[in-house]
Amino acid sequence: MSEQAFDVIIIGAGPGGYTMAIRCAQLGMNVAVVEKDAGLGGTCTNVGCIPSKALLHSSELYHNAAHGFAQHGIKIGGKIDIDLPAMMAQKQSVVTSSNKGIEFLFKKNKIAWLKGEGSLAGGGKVAVKGEGAGTYAAKHIVIATGSEVAPLKGIEIDEKQVVSSTGALKLPAVPKSMVVIGGGVIGLELGSVWMRLGAEVTVVEFLDRILPTNDGEVSKTMQRILAKQGMKFKLGTKVTAAKADKKGVTLTMEAAAGGNKEEVNADVVLVSIGRRPYTAGLGLEAAGVQLDERGRVKTDGHFQTTAKGVYAIGDAIAGAMLAHKAEEEGVVLAELLAGQKPHINYDAIPGVVYTWPEVAAVGKTEEELKAAGIAYKTGKFPFTANARARAMTMTDGFVKILEDEKTKKIVGAHIIGADAGHLIQELVMALEFGASAEDIYRTVHAHPGLTEAVKEAALGVDGQIINM
Repeated sequence: MSEQAFDVIIIGAGPGGYTMAIRCAQLGMNVAVVEKDAGLGGTCTNVGCIPSKALLHSSELYHNAAHGFAQHGIKIGGKIDIDLPAMMAQKQSVVTSSNKGIEFLFKKNKIAWLKGEGSLAGGGKVAVKGEGAGTYAAKHIVIATGSEVAPLKGIEIDEKQVVSSTGALKLPAVPKSMVVIGGGVIGLELGSVWMRLGAEVTVVEFLDRILPTNDGEVSKTMQRILAKQGMKFKLGTKVTAAKADKKGVTLTMEAAAGGNKEEVNADVVLVSIGRRPYTAGLGLEAAGVQLDERGRVKTDGHFQTTAKGVYAIGDAIAGAMLAHKAEEEGVVLAELLAGQKPHINYDAIPGVVYTWPEVAAVGKTEEELKAAGIAYKTGKFPFTANARARAMTMTDGFVKILEDEKTKKIVGAHIIGADAGHLIQELVMALEFGASAEDIYRTVHAHPGLTEAVKEAALGVDGQIINM
């Protein structure tokens, strides 16, 4: 059994935990990270963001080869086949490379990896069970345990026929049919992967639209685009039961408001109704760490919990469950512990859906501005009028910019289209620095480029669109 003392001990080596550890080490602190998984990086690296993006890219390449190249004058002889084991091996190589990269950064920054399960032992100590078993002391303890798949009452996930996002990332064969329960980011991304590879995909969403937290116009447009690609939707519908047998899975569902029951059959069912904070087994109650009504760790404006010397960041606390949000919180907390005065602007955190086309957003939606009674102006420009998008034959979608009518500051931006996840960054910067739409359109944008759609949308705020 070991007994060591550190300046900081972080429980969890996901994006928030490992990024904070590196920043703490850069600031001269002696740091340890407790992680029970075989590879560093947490859910994001191992069974989330990274492997899903690898499969999204591979499936997109296959889909383009099978359906899109001919339009560009590229002919491929013979049938195009899918080598799913090779595709999965490529995905795993990306994960493994990321794991090794984080391990290298730990060694480079002299960060101790305490392998095992960590829990609060009180008195500024952390108990670890596993390979790195022992009790370790620290001036500061940080909970960065992330989140886990939210269960759906009445549905048992076996990761074979009824799968979570984890199981959906390693299916051994392309199913003929898949039902996705939940029309949010994860469901649409993984549904897109298997649809491109040949599955008939139906999305069942309890609410009346997909991507319910996004701008309403974006949600409606995205549904039309995905429907055109072949994805089917059952909105305003709840699933009440699932029965799996050798023939597949039979789902029982009804209208969200109640009504007649119906049954739908599928080879595979993906449950993706969201995630919940992972706080089990941490000894929080005994240590005096309180949770809120949604099971999130309560913190103040400086990430301090209700227990002295214990902090929390990322998916374990309130706010968007995004890897980059957790990373920024980790950096800010590290700098706070070092006596600095950093900040994080939660109004300028982007969100991206990595389907094709992509969906990206930052700031307020039109619905939020209306609900708050804020007068605003809108500028919108479609990719059909953008020369580069036409050259790429990727003209779906638009850029929308929202500006506060009184302050003349951009308060929201929403993009659906090719490379939206990259295009949004200009508008994230604009929000961060309190820019106006005019600040955007007075900046020279290269021609021909997709970024010109951002400039034209900014021009639209002041009624000056040129190319439409």
